[in-house]
Amino acid sequence: MNDSALMATYRRLPVAFDHGEGAWLQDTNGRRYLDALSGIAVCGLGHAHPRVTEAIATQAARLVHTSNLYEIPLQTKLAARLCAASGMDKVFFGNSGAEANEAAIKLARRAGHARGIDVPTIIVMQGAFHGRTMATLTATGSRGAQAGFEPLLGGFVRAPYGDVDALARIGDETPDIVAVLLEPIQGEGGIVLPPPDYLARVRALCDARGWLMMLDEVQTGAGRTGTLFAFQNACARAGAGPCDCAGACVGTPAGVLPDVVTIAKGIANGVPIGACLARGAAADVLGPGNHGSTFGGNPLAAAAALATLDVLEEAQLPARAAVLGERIRSGLTAAFGEDPRVNEIRGRGLMIGMEFREPVPALVERALAEGLLVNVTAERVLRLLPPLVLSDEEADEIVLRLRRILGDA
Repeated sequence: MNDSALMATYRRLPVAFDHGEGAWLQDTNGRRYLDALSGIAVCGLGHAHPRVTEAIATQAARLVHTSNLYEIPLQTKLAARLCAASGMDKVFFGNSGAEANEAAIKLARRAGHARGIDVPTIIVMQGAFHGRTMATLTATGSRGAQAGFEPLLGGFVRAPYGDVDALARIGDETPDIVAVLLEPIQGEGGIVLPPPDYLARVRALCDARGWLMMLDEVQTGAGRTGTLFAFQNACARAGAGPCDCAGACVGTPAGVLPDVVTIAKGIANGVPIGACLARGAAADVLGPGNHGSTFGGNPLAAAAALATLDVLEEAQLPARAAVLGERIRSGLTAAFGEDPRVNEIRGRGLMIGMEFREPVPALVERALAEGLLVNVTAERVLRLLPPLVLSDEEADEIVLRLRRILGDA
């Protein structure tokens, strides 16, 4: 393939895909691949899902775009669905996770200025990834991603992920904090899970300090971790130490509810859309002229997202993701739990990481040669983000192929 007209922003693998179905892709040479990456957590319903395909085709034949100068009934319907499912009050639609996070950052800054704070400051996390716009790049905790794009923006201070005491210390030392922005599980950072009561303790701290709690669910959302949003299966008890409820509080009405949450990736199964949801006073911070998007939430994207939500709910796919994730992790643990090359196998739902003790740069191409699509992030973490429509046999096949790739079978 001749891609000389493209800017060299990607290190592409030597394969191009022609079509797909469910958890499988076929390349231009007719070879099939088991997709354990889902377009980086995007195609949660797999490829060419008939319900989404029908929704896109039907809407494309009626109306693709009008702009946000006019009412968009499907967008209004989608906003209501997302608010009802999340406990939020209002939604802003963009086209990507980065745009959703950009909206959240702007919302927090404007809320701070409304309180008379000259330099509204957001606490962000080490190891975070929030996007590649200038604001979200600054919020991202990767020097590799930031290098060469300085000067970065002010108004951010960084804390260790999972450490609530560090957040409190930063608040004591920095008077202009207005919000905390974090991922319930760090995806690009290496499938990093915080302590069980982390979100509940962050919620309690934000309440005590008058800060906005903002969750980036771009990768964890759309059912991937066992509930539609990951915060919905977070431990709701904010104890002084590790939670001792053994999961009894998960999913209860007293669960952890953020002030702002962002979602994108899997919400429309491949059609670009992102959303910034807010509740309470945060939902009324942005008004006409404060923010906008030409394409955000247009009829085509809204139709695809509504169809995706329909399938997620009717097939109970978030719950299915929890079962499948446990199946894959158990299989990997049985195969590699004692492997001296492997440091840890972790995850929640179909967001799984296998951390190696040494960098594994060749693993992705070895998997490609075996007909398996995977990803390595943070240099040492094999990341699996398979579609939620995976069968038991396909879940087992992922483990089997990884055993072959790593020389265990």
